[in-house]
Amino acid sequence: MGRVTERRKVIRIRDGAVSTRPDTLVAEEPLEIRLNGKPLAITMRTPGDDFALAAGFLVSEGVLGRAEELRNIVYCAGATADGSNTYNVVDVTTAPDVVMPDITLERNVYTTSSCGLCGKASLDAVRTTARWPIDDTHGDTAPPVRLGPELLASLPDRLRAAQRVFDRTGGLHAAALFTEDGELVDIREDVGRHNAVDKLVGRALQDGRLPLSRTVLLVSGRASFELAQKAVMAGIPVLAAVSAPSSLAVDLAAESNLTLVGFLRGASMNVYAGEHRIALRAAAGQG
Repeated sequence: MGRVTERRKVIRIRDGAVSTRPDTLVAEEPLEIRLNGKPLAITMRTPGDDFALAAGFLVSEGVLGRAEELRNIVYCAGATADGSNTYNVVDVTTAPDVVMPDITLERNVYTTSSCGLCGKASLDAVRTTARWPIDDTHGDTAPPVRLGPELLASLPDRLRAAQRVFDRTGGLHAAALFTEDGELVDIREDVGRHNAVDKLVGRALQDGRLPLSRTVLLVSGRASFELAQKAVMAGIPVLAAVSAPSSLAVDLAAESNLTLVGFLRGASMNVYAGEHRIALRAAAGQG
């Protein structure tokens, strides 16, 4: 769908001069995700990549993990009183052997564009449902993932250069996947940072690329618990953010062997967990 941006009139004041002009804004609309015909969750998102978003959301919920478990995703027609299709409702059909979550009134989720989860129960849930524990064994021939600080420092500029819609609106979060060598694999933008990550993970699921065991996930804002959760559920070993992590995100990273980097700005960064994947001695030698 082409509803990523919308135009609105704005009164502009510059040095006392007042003018009226149109402004380009990022679109924000609700998306209802249904699972085998039953309502599961509603999220506020930027339209676009909706099928990938729904698939990625189900990966983070532990419902899906492999492409063959996903049968189909469709927009639901008749989502309004007049029977028109708003393209704001999707229905995900899974393979018959996929175990369904408990869809109850308590489980049914409304998700804002800045939501998160919290609590010890959430830590336990991620640890017990993650399909691909993050470890450093990738067969006899592949060495463990190890990144130099200079490589990590180069990633935010690459992310920013690839943000097409941000250039027009200034109002979008972005999430990008990089290889351990710093090659950009994919980037997605959304009004919600968690949605941008779901779109990345969902596309990887659809392409049969999970787990993402030799990649770096970079997010444009802070690193919340929910983003750390999504990284762990997708088998991503390194999560980096240009802003701060939350305390629960650090706890989850430490318990899940996830490398968590925050305040990644220029040549500076903080490593909160999983420092064994960062070439710290080389960095210290340069200082």
